[in-house]
Amino acid sequence: MTQDITFDRQWVPPACSLPTTERPLRVAEFDALFAEAVQAVQRPEPARLHLQLASSPQTAARAAELAARENGCCSFFAFTLTIADGGLTLAVAVPPEQTGVLDALQTRAAGPVSGARDVPDQPSAGPPAPGPGR
Repeated sequence: MTQDITFDRQWVPPACSLPTTERPLRVAEFDALFAEAVQAVQRPEPARLHLQLASSPQTAARAAELAARENGCCSFFAFTLTIADGGLTLAVAVPPEQTGVLDALQTRAAGPVSGARDVPDQPSAGPPAPGPGR
């Protein structure tokens, strides 16, 4: 099976030190995590994004491993994985000058997932994430 990976240059900033040939593969890994695990997307502030994930030990391990590898090449990301009250949340924070990257990440996180939704009562700094039928 062949997969067409749309490579969004906004999502991968110039500060990224991951070799160019590996970037589409990393994007595909994030897309797969988003498609399989993201249940809700919140943007509580312009430089912070919260992804509510399906709660399982496998998803927690996968999100932690991917976040650790991403932080190795894009050190401006701050990832926090929280397991509490039966839920699993991946928080992503960036410096103010990298909010464009967070906007693109938010769009990717909500885009491929039919069940993911932006939580409406949270302020959003970036463009609304596409939902079903958009």
